[in-house]
Amino acid sequence: MNLIEVANEIQAREFISMPGIIYKNDSNWIRPLDSDVEAVFDPSRNVFFSHGICSRWLLTDKNGALIGRIAAFINYEKAHKNPQPTGGLGFFECINDPQAAFLLFDTAKNWLKAKGMQAMDGPINFGENDKYWGLLIHGFKPPSLGMNYNPSYYKDFFESYGFTKLYDQFTNFLDATTPLPERFTKIADWVMKKPGYTFRHFSKKEFDRFAGDFREIYNDAWSDFENFTPIEMGTIKESFRQMKAIMDEKIIWFAYYKDEPIAVVLCLPDVNQILKHVNGKLNLWGKLKFFWYSKTTTVNRLRIIIMGCKKKFQNHGIESALIRCLQLEVLPRNTIKGVELAWVGDFNDKMIALHEATGAKQDKIHRTYRYIF
Repeated sequence: MNLIEVANEIQAREFISMPGIIYKNDSNWIRPLDSDVEAVFDPSRNVFFSHGICSRWLLTDKNGALIGRIAAFINYEKAHKNPQPTGGLGFFECINDPQAAFLLFDTAKNWLKAKGMQAMDGPINFGENDKYWGLLIHGFKPPSLGMNYNPSYYKDFFESYGFTKLYDQFTNFLDATTPLPERFTKIADWVMKKPGYTFRHFSKKEFDRFAGDFREIYNDAWSDFENFTPIEMGTIKESFRQMKAIMDEKIIWFAYYKDEPIAVVLCLPDVNQILKHVNGKLNLWGKLKFFWYSKTTTVNRLRIIIMGCKKKFQNHGIESALIRCLQLEVLPRNTIKGVELAWVGDFNDKMIALHEATGAKQDKIHRTYRYIF
């Protein structure tokens, strides 16, 4: 076997296309957009390069055929918040060969050790954890946009190598054709009518205002979680840039109390139902196919990407009211059959309880592992 560190455009393209080898016979897999994966490794588009570094490798067999890939990275703003300096690995793909998988893990580990790290988390992203994060261990079905999908045998690779569970992230599924529990809607409707509270959907025309509100809410709501790092405006702008083509303003809602932004729910249509036809490419032909299938395909599923509420307004029913805002918007369309409620960590008891209150059922689990050198 031969390891190749990605150092030119040809190798970068091979890194992007390599998963097609692993999933060529897997009908569930939907290729991520090439441009989105490329953006992770582009310093001009990924603000994490301002406080971090990364590298990528390809693995070939003795005949030169691609059989694996991996990336390793260090986010210096988070690395030293752990008991031991911790880097990360991600974008791992490999044929069903433990020797090949361990060689890829060793490569990431040795690169991180040489740069002062004493542990690595994976599979994670060189960016925020809203995409390309965690190993799928339950719910092997077509992924939503930005969600990791992988063969079931990857779990054995990670655990046999010595990775141990750090935390799980749950995706729960809400059947939109079934009414929300009566108690839930009563609380939500009561909150929506309380004096001082207002609820507004996102507007592209007021992007800077809503982006600032999002940052204020996010940096308060998650500040108590372990290893929290405040989100940067550059990250928000890049994320919204990537979402712009598929964004529906009326399914992104903000809550305010006397004009103070206090909570947000960011929901997107599951355009993977269309993107599965473009094979990761939005070149001219890909755009034509996207346009055609967008006219002939009814996207019937939404995904809640982020939901958060400032700490002093938690346990006030604000999140329930935001979900109610979504329901009142999408039900009259008569097209949405289900909503994925993501991306709740097993440590987030409040959000788990909210999901349960809606009647949502567990659909997928992604696990983040840690390996201490």
